[in-house]
Amino acid sequence: MIERVNRCAGIAALLVSLLALVFAMTSSAGAGGTPASAAKQKSRKAGAIVRLGRNGKISARLLPVVPSAKTAARLGRFTADDLIGSCAPEQVDLGTWCLDASPYPLNNADIGKNDYAFATQHCVDNGGYLPSAAQLIGAAPRVKLSSTIDDSQLTAIIDTDPTRGLKDRREMSGTLVTTAGGASSAGSEGVTAGSRGDPKQGEPDPVPMPANPYPETLQYVTVYDNHDKGGFAGSQPVSQPQTFRCAYDKLAGQSKKAAG
Repeated sequence: MIERVNRCAGIAALLVSLLALVFAMTSSAGAGGTPASAAKQKSRKAGAIVRLGRNGKISARLLPVVPSAKTAARLGRFTADDLIGSCAPEQVDLGTWCLDASPYPLNNADIGKNDYAFATQHCVDNGGYLPSAAQLIGAAPRVKLSSTIDDSQLTAIIDTDPTRGLKDRREMSGTLVTTAGGASSAGSEGVTAGSRGDPKQGEPDPVPMPANPYPETLQYVTVYDNHDKGGFAGSQPVSQPQTFRCAYDKLAGQSKKAAG
């Protein structure tokens, strides 16, 4: 009888030892934690009640990570429209640049003053530049350029009022050519009276000469619509007034600024 009791006690002690060993191993895995075990623990906590912090908000460590957005509605205080380059409503969008849809409007005081210097300076004042002949000809299929009286008034700007005369029209470009050889053909600042040579170099005083800032030999190329094909209409001296329009680089938020 005693022998049976001793045997049962031994078995019980062995079972207790095994349970203690299993308990110790489970605790150590939970405390040390491999990534896999940590993930299992988190999965077991899914659906658990989350208590708000003292500030009345959920702790950031309990919130899921949001995948990166492919596009953003705003960047700080700017919207996507504020950051994308665009043209003003009165301009034609030509891809990477803009062109006035109509020629520059002259007031009565400026009529007859719109030479090359006037055009380039007023375009710069408006934030743009005088377009080249290549740009105007390239824009002809999409912009109503000035043209001959036999062109279509739907696609070009032409004279249609006989009471004001019917004339072929053309526009100034920023492209320059010279009609004569020599350095003076492109203009000259001359020699101002009172100029002196360098005495250290033994230079004589230069002979005064009048300036020629707008020579007849320096001319701008003119362009016309030519039934949407674009065409060259000859050149004119830089001092000669002519119809012109301005080109612009695209600016972020330009359409909103112009509309406002």
